[in-house]
Amino acid sequence: MAGRPGIIILREGTDTSQGKPQLISNINACQAVADVVKTTLGPRGMDKLIFDGRKVTISNDGATIMRLLDIAHPAAKTLVDISMSQDAEVGDGTTSVVLLAGSMLKAIKPFVEEGVHPQIIIRNVRAAAKLAVEKVKELSIPYDMNTEQGYEMLIKCASTSLNSKLISGHQDLFSPMIVEAVKALDDAGALDEIKTLVAIKRIPGGDVRSSFLVKGVAFKKTFSYAGFEQMKKKFENPKILLLNVELELKSEKENAEVRIESPEEYQSIVDAEWQVIYDKLDACVKCGANIVLSKLPIGDLATQYFADRGLFCAGRVEDGDLKRVSKATGGTVQTSTNGLYDGILGTCGKFEEKRVGDERFNVFEDCPQSLTSTMVLRGGSEQFIAESERSVHDALMVVKRCLKSKAVVAGGGAVEMEVSKYLRDYALTIEGKGQLIISAFAKSLEVVPQQLCDNAGFDATDILSALRRKHAQDDDGKWYGVDIAEGDICDTFESGVWEPSDNKCNSLAAAAEAACVILSIDETVVNPRSQDPGGAAAQQQMMQQKPMSNMMGNAMDAVNAQKGGSRSGNLGNGVSYMRGRG
Repeated sequence: MAGRPGIIILREGTDTSQGKPQLISNINACQAVADVVKTTLGPRGMDKLIFDGRKVTISNDGATIMRLLDIAHPAAKTLVDISMSQDAEVGDGTTSVVLLAGSMLKAIKPFVEEGVHPQIIIRNVRAAAKLAVEKVKELSIPYDMNTEQGYEMLIKCASTSLNSKLISGHQDLFSPMIVEAVKALDDAGALDEIKTLVAIKRIPGGDVRSSFLVKGVAFKKTFSYAGFEQMKKKFENPKILLLNVELELKSEKENAEVRIESPEEYQSIVDAEWQVIYDKLDACVKCGANIVLSKLPIGDLATQYFADRGLFCAGRVEDGDLKRVSKATGGTVQTSTNGLYDGILGTCGKFEEKRVGDERFNVFEDCPQSLTSTMVLRGGSEQFIAESERSVHDALMVVKRCLKSKAVVAGGGAVEMEVSKYLRDYALTIEGKGQLIISAFAKSLEVVPQQLCDNAGFDATDILSALRRKHAQDDDGKWYGVDIAEGDICDTFESGVWEPSDNKCNSLAAAAEAACVILSIDETVVNPRSQDPGGAAAQQQMMQQKPMSNMMGNAMDAVNAQKGGSRSGNLGNGVSYMRGRG
């Protein structure tokens, strides 16, 4: 009897991979991605220089690196997603979550190779993650944030976040600024609006120590027309009018047809146009405003009109800046100049147009509703300031998390070691494959202190052995982690290396869930690219089952084959160089 012909349901050129080989390939791809970012972890982590053909970025922020690498491997993109999620949810720990996910997959890879069913592994990984999160919550120490001790705790949490950043040497400057900005929001119950109410402005030039915090709103001077030189640049207790109205004389050129029979009629039309703009300007002055800000242009006629009457004006103000001014001063944005009155005006204690470096800034200080803050960052290069902004953003989110959770844990790998010990002890109380899988999960958590040691140039074997012994002895050793300063172990809680407990819980849960997502994939289907004759071949190369031994070379070439590849190398001094798509 003739064999039944195969049924083709996928278009020609579609690549499919299934079974154990494709699962191992997906795990290898995720390990390759984790190995790329692992050297950025901790206070002694290195930076990555990434060039996309147009822009150079120097960063050790995990989420930034993952985003710029433009990873094409469909399974490896899961790690990009959890890194972005960690950045949005917590702000810090983006490298740790990728590293933990890669380590978990590496630990359970032998079980996959030996034929253990993925669902058995997934079930036990989720059980271990749940136990780990519960243990972290049990270890966390609550604090009253309204006390002096609570304030010091926030400072230390901000400093811990900045410790691994490019501006780590200036924690004494930035940590109090960050805590002050976030604390004002917490007092008003507006923590969830932190991205709107706390602005970060970058001004190249000067020294990083000349960065400062404005308790109010500051934004770069907008484009000004002739006449702005005569405007008053400083006010005490001014009345502020906020508009979304164009104050500019414009001739109607489109969709307009006017038939006139005499020069007098033409003159009356011109006079009417002038009268319209003058009515708007008169309304702004008569309502009692000293400062007029508009999202739309304020032309040269209006600029000179306001200057003659002692008013300050600025047009084309960015929407975010206008909203912050509204929040800070209590003014409401008007879409018309009709019916303006004193009640819709905002106010502040002091307004001044200041020169900062080569830029001029409009600064509103001593605002009655002191929710908004503006951090002005200085630095020698654009790349340095951009990385400083990312560092400050992470620290802001960490302090926000501290204020929300009102609990902290020790950093330096102490929590990971204690949870690892707890899970190993728990594994001995159960039988079957679950014992081995949970033990492997526990071992995978040690990647954090191990990588901290590797990045600092310490002997990870000796330090991890000392940490295991200390944590196993008694409860007093639960806060012992890696002492980066001395190359030994220490009580990191006593040393002031603190992190929000929510940070750790989110990292563990997200990493475990990412590992489970990878394990739950039993088939990978890659459709051929349309309008790309070489796409199918590139995708086939991406899905090849081969070990990824060379981290920044072969591994990332395999991961990025679908996108046309990326080049990598080393520039010396520990700076990795990667080139993405041009």
